[in-house]
Amino acid sequence: MKKMIAKIMLVLAAISLVGCSDMSKQDVGTMTGALAGGLLGSQFGGGGGKVLAVAGGAIAGAFIGNAIGKNMDETDRLKMNQAFESNSVGQPAYWRNQNTGASYTVVPVKNVAYQGNQYCREYRSTANIAGKEQQVYGTACRQPDGTWKIVK
Repeated sequence: MKKMIAKIMLVLAAISLVGCSDMSKQDVGTMTGALAGGLLGSQFGGGGGKVLAVAGGAIAGAFIGNAIGKNMDETDRLKMNQAFESNSVGQPAYWRNQNTGASYTVVPVKNVAYQGNQYCREYRSTANIAGKEQQVYGTACRQPDGTWKIVK
């Protein structure tokens, strides 16, 4: 059973990483949310219940990530990039999008290396969209051109 869960997580991770640069912000949000939800769901239940928890977590995470990705515009992505670049670990960045009314918080949680890139950060993002708070956890890496890309 654990091997099956690990395979599901590996497939979700692979899907979320394939062609991220060609994916829309909504697609990236959906994949990131599904991965995070599946990982969270894997912490609950046992046997067949664990598989259901993983699947339920992945589905719920996909919907949440989709909503966040759909509502983020270029200004929001720039603010998020600034937080990845400039904020210390644990130092939150807050902003409110005047066009959509959504508010965001991004907190770099830990500096990490990922697939040979030494300039990556795990982060926690909270979005309040239409009065509903949603959280996403992920990892972003600085690209050679200085921009940041969400990698998982």
